[in-house]
Amino acid sequence: QVQLVESGGGLVQPGGSLRLSCAGSGFIFSDYNMNWYRQAPGNQREFVATATRWGNTGYADSVKGRFTISRDNAKNMVYLQMNSLKPDDTAVYFCRVTILGRDYWGQGTQVTVSS
Repeated sequence: QVQLVESGGGLVQPGGSLRLSCAGSGFIFSDYNMNWYRQAPGNQREFVATATRWGNTGYADSVKGRFTISRDNAKNMVYLQMNSLKPDDTAVYFCRVTILGRDYWGQGTQVTVSS
């Protein structure tokens, strides 16, 4: 079955960095676009970044220039390097893949940006 497992979250001070990881299994990882989303308390889940199967990337305006998505198809991993973190980046971060029209999500990893 399709599984996504995120890791790497934690508490970081404003201006700091974190690297999130998402391990995929149960599907042919290289065939699908991989995405990061986030959800802050009281807010809807929002798109953060995508890494397509063709190697293209895309970002939400709010993280452009600060976050970098990458993928390692040999390891079935997708990463989110987050730099210059702000308190507004505090959220649970989720990995998502869509296969045959169905969305699969990981359990999420908490990122807290606070001094």
